[in-house]
Amino acid sequence: MHPVFRKQFNAAFTPEKYQALLQTMNTEFGEPVTFRVAEAPVFVPKFLKDKILRAVDDIVAVLTRPDFRTLSKDAIPKHLWVPNEAVHPKFLQFDFGICRDADGSLTPQLIELQGFPSLYFYQHLLAQGYRRHFDLPEDFHHLFGGIDSEQYLDLLRQVIIADAKPENVILLEVEPEKQNTRIDFWGTRKYLGLKVLCLSKVKRSGRELYYIDDEGRKVPIQRMYNRVIFDELEKRADLPREWDMFEEVDAEWVGHPNWFFRISKHTLPLLKSEFVPETHFLSELKSPPADLENWVLKPLYSFSGQGVKVNVTREDLETIEEPSNFILQRKVEYISGIETVIPNEPAKCEIRMMMLWEPDWEKPVLVNNLIRISKGEMVGVRYNMGKEWVGSSVGFFEP
Repeated sequence: MHPVFRKQFNAAFTPEKYQALLQTMNTEFGEPVTFRVAEAPVFVPKFLKDKILRAVDDIVAVLTRPDFRTLSKDAIPKHLWVPNEAVHPKFLQFDFGICRDADGSLTPQLIELQGFPSLYFYQHLLAQGYRRHFDLPEDFHHLFGGIDSEQYLDLLRQVIIADAKPENVILLEVEPEKQNTRIDFWGTRKYLGLKVLCLSKVKRSGRELYYIDDEGRKVPIQRMYNRVIFDELEKRADLPREWDMFEEVDAEWVGHPNWFFRISKHTLPLLKSEFVPETHFLSELKSPPADLENWVLKPLYSFSGQGVKVNVTREDLETIEEPSNFILQRKVEYISGIETVIPNEPAKCEIRMMMLWEPDWEKPVLVNNLIRISKGEMVGVRYNMGKEWVGSSVGFFEP
């Protein structure tokens, strides 16, 4: 990444500074982080930032097309369709692998996208933690559009809470206290004052939803900040519930569940850009590509990297019973472009661009970013066990 500031950071790094960062991350939201925090942020040079912003614009141009809802209607499994769909998602995430272009320069390549929330509060704390404990360039920022910390939190409050009282807004999850990303739930609660609630605790009376607070009061639910992933929910037949999310109620979705499917791997074949690897629905290919070794097989309805086949064979394709539920995406090679120390082994990264989209906004607004640093074959916890200078990070972008 940015060679000058990277060298300066590495030269000034000490284990004591890193431990101070971890102390902040493990105490600020009331519980330790359950995943690995990387030793360093990523300094993104201006030329790469400009490419990423162009890539974001290319994708947004498709998502804002008047016919996008028609194009994405088959993305939602019929048994998971939820009523009262919003005109567009409240939250958007674009994940880019950082690769090498034909001319040798760094370039982003879209790996996945989601019409779903991400770690908006955790990432902000992480950026503040790096800023507090390390000497970072003042004019490099993790937020976009010229907003400062206060404006960022105000935007999130506007999108999630709106005009409701915080106690009438819930963050909805399945057993939130057991989720690996729960640190972000506690951050959301700290800054917004909402109620973090398991679906099993949601009560229903006709079209009204409510919960019972710690004092035994019946508290109406007006808005639901949805963090439930149906892939997990479908595996939880044991979870008691008075409301199954598919019946019409008077509470408003903050991040409607249908957009989790509409903007997902299902969207990739619709995107044509130098920053999007060629992608096809498996069902629309008359025959497999001749260079199958250069393609990745991905199931549409499995998440967190589950079911992805990197080394695809013709036999794999022939045994698939429902090819309409799979895509083939051209492989990209992440570049190990991040210098690290202890040990001195370069790392690769994936950058998530995090957006918000209010109903009266013409298009989504980019606000923050998330970075995962890896030294393994792929980006993910199981590929980086026992490694250092990997894990959760954030980008500071050159102006």
